[in-house]
Formats: sequence, C-alpha cells, structure tokens
Amino acid sequence: MPDVIEKVAWIHLDAGRLLTARSHGSAAFYLPGGKPEPGETPEQTLVREIREELGVGLDASTITPLLVVEAPAHGKPAGTTVRTVCCTAAHTGEPSPRSEIAEIAYFTHGDLARASATTREVLDHLAATGQLLRC
Repeated sequence: MPDVIEKVAWIHLDAGRLLTARSHGSAAFYLPGGKPEPGETPEQTLVREIREELGVGLDASTITPLLVVEAPAHGKPAGTTVRTVCCTAAHTGEPSPRSEIAEIAYFTHGDLARASATTREVLDHLAATGQLLRC
C-alpha cells in the first residue's frame, strides 16, 4: 500500500502570482505549509507553519479550503503521495524566508518547470480559473 503524506498549504496570490517557497538543499519550489503535529487541527497547522516558514500571521477564522491536490511527493520514495489541502486566508505581515526556507518567489503559470508536482497542479488550477498570470 502506498504511503500518503497529509499536508495543509497556504494559497497566497499577489497581482496574479502565487507565493511559493524553496527549502535549503532543494531546487523545487512548493506551497508554504506543512504536516500537522499530533493533536493539531488543519487550521492550527497552517497558522503555525506559515508563521515558522514566512513570519506571517494568518487569521485562523478566515482559513478557507480552496482545493485538495494529490500528487507524487517530491524527494520521497517512488509510490509516496502527498495529499495537500490548499487554503486561502487573510494575513498580516510580509512573507520572508525563515527557518528551513531558503527563498520565496511569486510564480506565474510559466514557472511550472521549477515547481513540485503539487505546486504544478495548483498553478494549473489557478491558471484555468483565471486567477494566475500565464506568462
């Protein structure tokens, strides 16, 4: 039976571009967020992870699921899938790399080649719904 990693991620658009992050030692960009700690709700996980990774405060009362993506897990053994609940949320502060994050970037649909499988799925969805720049 294949392994499934459960995650929650923040979808943040700025002028038609999607916020992405790259960890130290990785070439691929992914959606900011992460895996829950024992006993955490998805909302608590998202608030904690975004604060740790980007120094941004999310308003937990505004967290809204947008889509769920299942894709091959980047950098994991073959057959490992990541199931990511992608959410929007109001925030305070400006994102900047923290903790394990080496770099952030705002992607258009033209940046697919630099993105993880999950992030590519989200970029495709946002472009298809007219929320993302295509260049």
